[in-house]
Amino acid sequence: MAIRSPWWGLTALCLPMLIVSMDVSVLFFAVPYIAADLEPSAAQQLWIFDIYGFVLAGLLLTMGSVADRIGHRRLLMLGAAGFGAASVVAAFATSAEMLIGARALLAVAGATLMPSTLAMIRHLFDDEDARRKAIATWNAVLAGGVAVGPIISGFLLEHFWWGSVFLINVPVMVVLLLVAPVLLPGHTAVPGRRVDVLSAVLALGAILPVIDGIKSLAADGWSVAAVLTIAVGGVIGSVFVWRQRRLADPLVDLILLGERRFATSVSVNLMCMFAMLGNSILMTQYLQSVLGYSPLRAALWSLAPTVVVGAVAPLAAVAANRAGRPAVIVAGLLVGAAGFVVLASSTGIHTLLPVLVGATLLAAGIVAATSMIADYVVGVAPADRAGATSGLLETTSELGGALGIAVLGSIVNVVFRTNLTDAGFDGEQPRTLTGALAAAHHLPADRAGTAIDAARVAFVDGLTAAAWAGAAALVLTAALAVWGLRDRPQKRTDSVDDGVAPATHH
Repeated sequence: MAIRSPWWGLTALCLPMLIVSMDVSVLFFAVPYIAADLEPSAAQQLWIFDIYGFVLAGLLLTMGSVADRIGHRRLLMLGAAGFGAASVVAAFATSAEMLIGARALLAVAGATLMPSTLAMIRHLFDDEDARRKAIATWNAVLAGGVAVGPIISGFLLEHFWWGSVFLINVPVMVVLLLVAPVLLPGHTAVPGRRVDVLSAVLALGAILPVIDGIKSLAADGWSVAAVLTIAVGGVIGSVFVWRQRRLADPLVDLILLGERRFATSVSVNLMCMFAMLGNSILMTQYLQSVLGYSPLRAALWSLAPTVVVGAVAPLAAVAANRAGRPAVIVAGLLVGAAGFVVLASSTGIHTLLPVLVGATLLAAGIVAATSMIADYVVGVAPADRAGATSGLLETTSELGGALGIAVLGSIVNVVFRTNLTDAGFDGEQPRTLTGALAAAHHLPADRAGTAIDAARVAFVDGLTAAAWAGAAALVLTAALAVWGLRDRPQKRTDSVDDGVAPATHH
């Protein structure tokens, strides 16, 4: 018999989320060690990084629906077992191909864990206030895992071989397998529901090209090939939507997406991840390449905003009880915009405190907003579709993060190339700050210092432009939230939760 305290169940659900989010960033320090041991080609090295995010994003929708079909606890435990096994394979990989395959398997398992955990919160907490606090905690753990990953990775690599960054997953998953049957309910399956295989293939075929194209734009700038890749994903996505409209039991419930407040919430979530991940990548570059910090030191400073975030998430839940969920979402977006303004107006080539203040405001505001969005989306979804709805929310997070990296990164690169003039470099001007720093090492000592300073100034100029763009994007998103999340004028009925969607489907 399960222990009835839902908070112990939440503790169990936070374990896999911490590990899954850590795996996004845990390889940051391990790359040189992996490269020396496995000798991957340049293309293989990129795939070691990218395959995890690609497969994860492509399978979230499908795995959310599978969780509704077979039961969220069952899929969670299967995913935990798979994640642990894939971690062992990755740790002892003897070739680049083997490591890429293991990372793909980790992503498949991760895609089962993310929507399952969020959906389980829907079943664990009947009380709206308690569920709001639970989701805020879950969201804080998710954000914290990305920040903690590089630090844990750096510590392990100082004492063990590179495979240890994967083996850290195993004991956590073993603990989850032991406690899940005791702490989590097992009666959440909808056996009569089928998972449309063609829809799953179409979802994967739509999301992967879009993510790939966006990453190409971020890395190499605008190109016809990248745009065409995104277009192919868009066409397949249109076919996916067409099919969902004609299925009696669709993979994605378009009835929910057709409702103003739900659609607005999903859109706001996408823009929140746009801002958060786009800025995180830029801050990493700033700390390492502009301030010259070591990867571990940069990771430790990056952790500072996370401490504040851990306190903000529960406070957001309390504020929502008094002011309402839409007010907290709008306020969070505006605080995030203020963080971008601080970054835009105060960042220089020798500043740290303003950068930390700006990053903290941004992280705190975004986590407050996303916590409320997750609570809202999960709360209004029919219980028998909690997994599929959670998968949809996580998919928008992945897409938003990729867009943020591409758009904000592109702004930085364009401004960098425009402003890096007469810097003293020989031949063609470097296209990125990393390239500029590498090229400076080949210059005479009397020119190298000047060239490096010029490159750093040009990067900060680009960072400033990207921060102003991020601030504008969040202000516009806040305006969208004010319009899209407003209450309906008519009275609510028993069949409608918060004015959104009927509790039954088909």
